[in-house]
Amino acid sequence: QVQVVESGGGLVQAGGSLRLSCTASGLTFDDYAMGWFRQAPGKEREGVSCISWSGGSTYYADSVKGRFTISRDNAKNTVYLQMNSLNPEDTAMYYCAAKYVPQVNSCSASWSYNYWGQGTQVTVSS
Repeated sequence: QVQVVESGGGLVQAGGSLRLSCTASGLTFDDYAMGWFRQAPGKEREGVSCISWSGGSTYYADSVKGRFTISRDNAKNTVYLQMNSLNPEDTAMYYCAAKYVPQVNSCSASWSYNYWGQGTQVTVSS
């Protein structure tokens, strides 16, 4: 049984930082690209960042480039999203997802991801 569990969300002031973590179990982690998505109330879900199985390829939405950094530790089955210079527009539920793409060293936020976590709330106050 595959499980994807996010953690690290919370309330932070504008300009602050948070680090999200996502741990996946029940799968061969390095067969999967990993993605972070977010959805704010009344808005569509958007792809924030993704990372290939090796970490050698990443993607960032324009809205987070230069502020967010994605990384992964395959030994720990964990992917991270370091979020700096947060602003109120970053407030959303953040979801982690896994996409099965063995030996494919790329990722795309537009893919249909196979497994999703329950989300972790990030709230940025002004």
